[in-house]
Amino acid sequence: MKSVLIAGAFGLIFSILATPVAVHRFRRLGFGQEIRDDGPESHLSKKGTPTMGGTVIVGATVGGYLVAHLFLAGQEGRGVTATGLLLLFLMAGLGTVGFLDDYLKIRYRRSLGLNKTAKLVGQLVVGVTFAVLAINFSSDGVTPASTWVSYVRDIAPLALGPVLFVVLAYLFIAGFSNAVNLTDGLDGLAAGASAMVFGSYVVISFWQFTHDCATAAVEGCYEVRDPLDVTLVATAAMGACLGFLWWNTSPAKIFMGDTGSLALGGLMSGLAIVTRTELLLVVLGGLFVAVTLSVVIQVAFFRATRRRVFRMAPLHHHFELAGWTENTVIVRFWLVTAMAVAFGLGLFYADWLSFTGL
Repeated sequence: MKSVLIAGAFGLIFSILATPVAVHRFRRLGFGQEIRDDGPESHLSKKGTPTMGGTVIVGATVGGYLVAHLFLAGQEGRGVTATGLLLLFLMAGLGTVGFLDDYLKIRYRRSLGLNKTAKLVGQLVVGVTFAVLAINFSSDGVTPASTWVSYVRDIAPLALGPVLFVVLAYLFIAGFSNAVNLTDGLDGLAAGASAMVFGSYVVISFWQFTHDCATAAVEGCYEVRDPLDVTLVATAAMGACLGFLWWNTSPAKIFMGDTGSLALGGLMSGLAIVTRTELLLVVLGGLFVAVTLSVVIQVAFFRATRRRVFRMAPLHHHFELAGWTENTVIVRFWLVTAMAVAFGLGLFYADWLSFTGL
């Protein structure tokens, strides 16, 4: 338990202390955010705010994980694991794709960086590599990921096979990384919502650790690999998001950029895959799903009828144009995320109760 606290504390403290350093450094380098011209007019004043703060979030998460393992050094069976390293690879890999996107925006002074094809290819390489490796590192017959569709645990009749699993894992990873990217449009919105989702995975993965079939073969135990290591990654990420949020709340001193949003969305999907809770993430990350659906609906409806469903997509901009202040939208969307996380954790615990007969 101490290692979990150390991972979270390091992620939080490092992020709080390193973010203002990044603000100063990025401002000197001219790494300012470009704002889309067709967005709400109130956002134009944010032009030039330092971006690529996601580098701090990624660094704090990786650092929190490694420092926690320094505390665990020498304890049998407590070294770094394939699952933990794969999660960090997924986060850092997608963060790199986002970094290239942010850099091109700054280099060419435009609100669009990598084109859609280049971004999807980057996500494809990272996502497929993660998925392939995740079903090939076996320990006692259990791999970091399984080739079954999962909800709260694997759904027995829905076996995918290796090839189909890799395809769906890529779509899942690309979908959630882009969903967080779309949500990152208001100061602190994506960071605060992500912190809550990571907090739910701290609870889920630690519960799986205490009810792991490898150590406690009881009714309802979980067949997962390295659940404690998953807890360390989720805790470090939660701390990193909260520390970054200190400087990212309105008015933001720095933006996470695609560097942060793609990394956070990728890590969320990775956590869902290794904890066998893929469909549950749709509930826990309900805000990200709703924001993405608003864009899909807006585009599809406009192409079909030349009319719009929302004043503007993504969804948070619709409420801004409806007269809500930015802070009102952010706080209410945080509340929606909190309710989604509470409901998702309730579903997770209800599954456990179904095995205990309570």
